[in-house]
Amino acid sequence: MAREIRIEISDEAYEALERVAAEKHVPAEDYAGRVLDADLMRSRFLEGARSFVTEHGQAFAERFGRPTKHSADAA
Repeated sequence: MAREIRIEISDEAYEALERVAAEKHVPAEDYAGRVLDADLMRSRFLEGARSFVTEHGQAFAERFGRPTKHSADAA
């Protein structure tokens, strides 16, 4: 279900929003919603990754070992 929110942003930020949205051929409101959704999805992903590492990191390291100097440099 879609929800509607109302926010206030500076004139400069709105002009930038309009410019980028126009480059992508979408309404500014749709683009703002997509950006917000992507940011929230990224935040949820990172939160889940941190939770996984906290809960399972030690067992994973014990089973598979820790990164070597060479593999850490490659990443």
